[in-house]
Amino acid sequence: MAEPDLSRYYRIIKKPLITEKSTALQDRENKYVFHVDYRANKVEIREAVERLFNVKVKAVNTMRRKGKFKRMGFQAGKGNDWKRAIVTLQEGHRIEIV
Repeated sequence: MAEPDLSRYYRIIKKPLITEKSTALQDRENKYVFHVDYRANKVEIREAVERLFNVKVKAVNTMRRKGKFKRMGFQAGKGNDWKRAIVTLQEGHRIEIV
């Protein structure tokens, strides 16, 4: 039996966001925060997390974040806009993020 192609899921889930706030969410509410593709919708994010981490997802909340404005001397620029997803897992499921 052929293994499923996971590359499309890795394009949706870019990386986990590990901050003090996201770590507290993991411990208290079983929620995990990911940097995801800006064009991905909640259904795609749910499927990607379930396939990549072998868990059951209860809910997905997303936020679009504006890129920050930066200056270096006379040069001014803007960072890329990005999307954050907060994924709530069902009871008994956990993701090991180290």
